Amino acid sequence: MEAANRSTRVSVLLPYKFDTPFTYAAAQALPPGTLVRVPLGTRMVVGAVWADAPDEAVKTKPIGEVLDFAPLPAQLLAFIDWVGAYTLSKRGSVLALALKEGLLAPPTKRAKTHAFGGADPAHPGPALSTQQAMAAERLRGAVAARAFSVTLLDGVTGSGKTEVYLEAVAQALREGRQALVLLPEIALSVQFLQRFERRFGAAPAVWHSELTPALRRETFRAVAQGRANVVIGARSALFLPFPALGLIVVDEEHESAFKQEDGVIYNARDMAVVRARLSAAPCVLVSATPSLESVENAASGRYARLDLPSRHGGATLPLVRAIDLRADPPARGKFLSPALLEAMRETLARGEQAMLFLNRRGYAPLTLCRRCGHRLSCPNCTAWLVEHRSHTRLICHHCGHNTAMPEKCPACEAEGSFVPIGPGVERIAEEVSLLFPEASALVMASDHICGPRQAAEAAARITERGADIVIGTQMVAKGWHFPHLTLVGVVDADLGLAGGDLRAGERTVQMLHQVAGRAGRAQAPGTVLLQSFAPEHPVIAALISGNLQDFYAQEAAARRPGHWPPYGRLAALIVSATNEKLADQTARALSLTAPRGPGIEVLGPAPAPYALLRGRFRRRLLLKTARHVHIQALLRDWLAQTEINHSSRVDIDIDPVSFM
Repeated sequence: MEAANRSTRVSVLLPYKFDTPFTYAAAQALPPGTLVRVPLGTRMVVGAVWADAPDEAVKTKPIGEVLDFAPLPAQLLAFIDWVGAYTLSKRGSVLALALKEGLLAPPTKRAKTHAFGGADPAHPGPALSTQQAMAAERLRGAVAARAFSVTLLDGVTGSGKTEVYLEAVAQALREGRQALVLLPEIALSVQFLQRFERRFGAAPAVWHSELTPALRRETFRAVAQGRANVVIGARSALFLPFPALGLIVVDEEHESAFKQEDGVIYNARDMAVVRARLSAAPCVLVSATPSLESVENAASGRYARLDLPSRHGGATLPLVRAIDLRADPPARGKFLSPALLEAMRETLARGEQAMLFLNRRGYAPLTLCRRCGHRLSCPNCTAWLVEHRSHTRLICHHCGHNTAMPEKCPACEAEGSFVPIGPGVERIAEEVSLLFPEASALVMASDHICGPRQAAEAAARITERGADIVIGTQMVAKGWHFPHLTLVGVVDADLGLAGGDLRAGERTVQMLHQVAGRAGRAQAPGTVLLQSFAPEHPVIAALISGNLQDFYAQEAAARRPGHWPPYGRLAALIVSATNEKLADQTARALSLTAPRGPGIEVLGPAPAPYALLRGRFRRRLLLKTARHVHIQALLRDWLAQTEINHSSRVDIDIDPVSFM
């Protein structure tokens, strides 16, 4: 094909695993962000015109079609470039987070239309306390300044942080700009959406994976056209094409759910700060238990900090006590101690509700043969199969493999010899039904609550006192407000503290403090009981005292000497292959070319904690550097010097949150 005139050459980035745009011929110059349909091999695909200089040496094919759709905003293009460079991902893969061809189809005539942009900043909100009003005024000022800033909004559970940052949302609307509120699990945030509608007189636009394709298309178009003035979304909402973004709020900013672990590996909390900077907008990070990274950034002055130290409306913080299971153990074969059972009886007798928390789905985390000790494990992962009596199946929580309970032990062929070891929420529910037969119990776990509709039904049932006892996993820790719930019992407060995970203590404090915050949120006082074999542990002590500042200081003191985050940089290289020998060879090759020098340390290679996951053998290396080291440049040079077999894969995780 004849080469096009130079003035009409354009670069087009495609939403696939390409880092460099392709050069195409256009009938006229097209601004960056213009969406086009172009030939790729034998098919036509959608891409975006990019600011990279076109290749003047290659023969070009013509653009097939310039789409009748608003160009992607310049801030989004810059954001995609930045995320690609920071995470060492192909820019096309990052673009795929923002651009999917199915989102661009025009709405059909029969499509149900939704009202977007109906949030009214003048709609009267609730009365704020003096503390709330002062914090809200600071945030309104940050929005009105139309400049980048980051504020950590820290406040105890029930202090009214949501109402404070909704005042910042109202200010963004008054400024004629859009606002984005990120939640860790939007599909389950029923009560938040109800609160938003009460505050603004209209529902916001919502963005998460469970939207219907038609509603996703309509929402995407409304955001691009500026009609959706407020979006409540999961982490992927960061990549929506906002033309006038004036505020980003990250609620529960400490949550690990904001970390994308597959494909483009990124932390939405950190990327929200970048998107806000590129949009000249303020970013508000919100949590009752902020991450140590955010605490340190506030202490160093990089972030402003606002504190709400007391609960709103006269409610008091719950009393937290430990139950020493060494001195007060449960009955044989049971998991609830006498002290916890007595507290539950007293709570129910007062007509109040109780919650039991155990971060383990299913009936039992381990099933073994009582004759030979054989443990039922997943054939694809280094993990035990978890018995789920609600599904009458054994399930792997990592790859989804499931099977029926075998009649015979595959090792010794003993019949009917398998016994459950340890409790999951289903087993706790069974114990509750035996001990409290007159009480109504509700299990809140992802196996039982599937999607927004069921979450709404469960929340309504609890609020209307249709359940006396709630038994849940981490799902129950995420911002629920149940006014009649006064007792929280943590079945295993030590769960998560074992092992060498850098953030184990921090994560446990955050989760249990959030769970504890469900108790006593109205007028009746709350009590939290932590069942523990080690009540002297610093994590348990911090929860009992409520002095999280001392705990953060201890964590900082433990991490600072070794330059562990946030006092140094960390990147994980996860090698995987379907052949174990090949995984080992690739890991050793990386070890031989590993960077060395002052402020640089490489740990490994070693088998990952899940050394087999979804049928792939995994090895891990950790690159730890001082803060001043440019870790991305180091990684690029390292990978360029290493010959990696095409059958192996090396995934890079900058700033890892999980070490599994």
